[in-house]
Amino acid sequence: MEALSAAQRGKIRRLSQPRELGPDETGGELNIVPYLDIIVNILIFVLATIAVTFTASIETTPPSSKGGGVRKIESEALNLTVLIVNEGFSIKASGGNVAPGCEGLGTGIAIPKRNGDYDYDALTECATKLKNSSDKFKDENQVFITANPGAEYQIVINAIDALRRSRNGDVLFDAVNFKVSK
Repeated sequence: MEALSAAQRGKIRRLSQPRELGPDETGGELNIVPYLDIIVNILIFVLATIAVTFTASIETTPPSSKGGGVRKIESEALNLTVLIVNEGFSIKASGGNVAPGCEGLGTGIAIPKRNGDYDYDALTECATKLKNSSDKFKDENQVFITANPGAEYQIVINAIDALRRSRNGDVLFDAVNFKVSK
């Protein structure tokens, strides 16, 4: 075999070395695969760690400021007001305060706490008893709720739920209004 000339060796050397291509020779395309990998990973991480929350809405009427003057209370309405206090539920109606145990009129906490917890079943029973106490109250569907400033939100929601339907599913008081304690 003959030895290669200097020109042949130079040509082989030039052709065997990698050549840098200009942007017009590569078509100007970028390799976006690594970028897409990062975006997909971030997206999966966000979707996996996002907290799923379900919200429910309860139709209520916010408390309002009443004008001065003497108002005549309708004797035809029950005007049920439930006060959520630290000791339990105090209930008022157009006739006056409801006695403990939901037995007529009187003073005190109508439904005291049982074993340190609010007694929502007794609240439902008392509301049912008061609504069924007269035919005048059958069509009434509004209740007023007042809570101590320190009352937890869940307690108010549970009280609203207890006042909405009776144990057998009849509608009790589905129009909830809030009052501000004075």
